[in-house]
Amino acid sequence: MKRILILEPYYGGSHKIFLQGLQRTVTADYILLTLPARKWKMRMQLSAPWFVKQLNLLPERERFFDTVLCSSFVDVALLRALLATVCGWNHKALFCTYFHENQFAYPNQFADKSMQQFAFINFTTALATDRCAFNSQFNRETFLAGIQAYLKKAADMELDDCIGRIREKSVVLYPGMDYSSVDRVEKKKREPGPPVIVWNHRWEHDKGPDLFFNALSLLQEKGVAFRLVVLGQSFTKVPHSFVQAREQLAKEIIHFGYTESKDRYGQLLSMGDIVISTARHEFYGIAVLEAIRAGCYPLLPAALSYPELYDDAFLYGPGELAGRLEELLVQPVRLGDDVVYTLTRRFEWERCREQYKQWIF
Repeated sequence: MKRILILEPYYGGSHKIFLQGLQRTVTADYILLTLPARKWKMRMQLSAPWFVKQLNLLPERERFFDTVLCSSFVDVALLRALLATVCGWNHKALFCTYFHENQFAYPNQFADKSMQQFAFINFTTALATDRCAFNSQFNRETFLAGIQAYLKKAADMELDDCIGRIREKSVVLYPGMDYSSVDRVEKKKREPGPPVIVWNHRWEHDKGPDLFFNALSLLQEKGVAFRLVVLGQSFTKVPHSFVQAREQLAKEIIHFGYTESKDRYGQLLSMGDIVISTARHEFYGIAVLEAIRAGCYPLLPAALSYPELYDDAFLYGPGELAGRLEELLVQPVRLGDDVVYTLTRRFEWERCREQYKQWIF
């Protein structure tokens, strides 16, 4: 059986869900070294030497691995250099890096020049790893475009071949999806009342909550009836629009806040008619797929990763959200089971198994 070392310095959220699904789906002997999902900048800077320290604590006979699987929060170039100091290390191990995100593509990423270092940890990681996988074409192409734009500034250093080498060893592997929390919800007859709008994203500015709640305010002022389920994880700093919305939309709210229970999460999604994204950046979109699986009609930006995953019927352009949403509220459209499965089934872990086996073995 293949022996795979997983190094994840941000073990939470989508990173954790991805690794749990991979271990359930692809049979191997997995050894995990992880750190909690916080202080991402420090993780990118310091996790490589920390992981090497942990490996040095293992008995020498246990330091053999067929594959080392890292996320893009690991500085793989530094990691491989430091591993030369580990006695008994298998220098023939295959290094694979999965890019859940890339630091070149975050909104306004380089307004602070000190942030460039994190994008270039991603860059040197891609150079130093044997195989790269990205969770969408959008992720891969924005990453390569970001590298190219930066290298153009190095007029006296010819490095264009780096982009070709990274592309050649890169694939797009959509994260496998586990819909069990939605699928096990008992299907009940829908209660009478206005359509239910679902928001199930992180409570952060990059998910565009201001645009979302502004659209709802416009509809409320026009007297368009709707109900609202707001889910998603919140952090220490919550955008003020959530505080305002909780008061302004109190009559429409069914649920407002994060839920730890997967069963409760599935139940709340199953109450929805429409799921909205107003993301300013999105490399894939697990939350949207979960809501679609529950039967929600997706209304998504015609940008980012969405156009490669969804037909134009589900996409809106700049300035179109409130109008498109009003149409769906006045004349509700409920997705049929056949459409739900067409949109979601191809991303299930069982259907991704062989692709992942080929990548990490």
